[in-house]
Amino acid sequence: MVLFAAALAAIAWWLSRGPAITVVRVTRGAAAEIVYATGSVEPETWSRSTPLVRGRIIERCRCEGKPVRAGDMLARLDDKEAQAALNDLRAQEEFQHREFDRQAQLLARGVATSQAYQRAETDLARIRAQIAAQTQRLEYYRLVAPMDGTVLKEDGEVGDMVDPGTILYRIGLEKPLWVVAEVNEEDIPRVRVGQKALLRTDAFANQVLAGSVKQITPAGDPVSKTFRVRVGLPDDTPLRVGMSVEANIVSREKPDVILVPANAVINNSLLLIENDRARLRKVEIGIRGTGFVEIVEGASEGELVASPATANIKNGSRVRSLQMEPAAP
Repeated sequence: MVLFAAALAAIAWWLSRGPAITVVRVTRGAAAEIVYATGSVEPETWSRSTPLVRGRIIERCRCEGKPVRAGDMLARLDDKEAQAALNDLRAQEEFQHREFDRQAQLLARGVATSQAYQRAETDLARIRAQIAAQTQRLEYYRLVAPMDGTVLKEDGEVGDMVDPGTILYRIGLEKPLWVVAEVNEEDIPRVRVGQKALLRTDAFANQVLAGSVKQITPAGDPVSKTFRVRVGLPDDTPLRVGMSVEANIVSREKPDVILVPANAVINNSLLLIENDRARLRKVEIGIRGTGFVEIVEGASEGELVASPATANIKNGSRVRSLQMEPAAP
């Protein structure tokens, strides 16, 4: 009975100390305001090559990864029908040319009207215009490199039927590269050219890679509510064309400031722990980072704060502190 009473007394004493909460010490460090974006790696200078007509691939260069010069042939489509049409037009031209010469001779002898001569001349000009157009159309069956560069990607196989606009080749310069990212419209006012960006990708999961904002598109997309931002990459970047990237653009940064974990701030207040009691204190907030928040006024380095803060703890309540080491800012 005595032991049971002692146990009850110990439990009552333990409960009288209040609920257990985790606390961390207020620290100093660099505060950074981050704008989050996602995108992919592209060459700064590149071009797509697409057919202008529908046709079947009968020849391709198989030059993926190889350098090409502007005008080099990349692929050829079956142009038999187009060539036949051109041959037919040339036969018509020959006939119309003979008719034009005949009408000219008749007109010179005064046995033909000028109207017949002009009609023959018009028909000949029309056929020649059609030949010029068909000759140009035959060029559409040849895909040529639009620029000097490297064939970054080659799609399609011999025998495939392709439609106009189908991207068969991507040609560009391997360096420099940039990340083409989308930023939410509410965040774009905080993004400026020249700001540094911290990049992450699954291919280099344990590395934070560097970049800097190089371009911001003047007009946003009203459907997706985003703006396109291009983040330039250094020449020695390990990132490759086509990789998906998460970008943290540093819109504002301050060194050596008072920091608390972001989850320690509730309604612009901190729950500080003093002598095993919780004290709610209003603070002035500075930079709000993803993990840490700058405290401009209201807290000092070394003080203990509840992290995460909770609205269930009343001001002045007794608590039991379970101290945790804060993560590095």
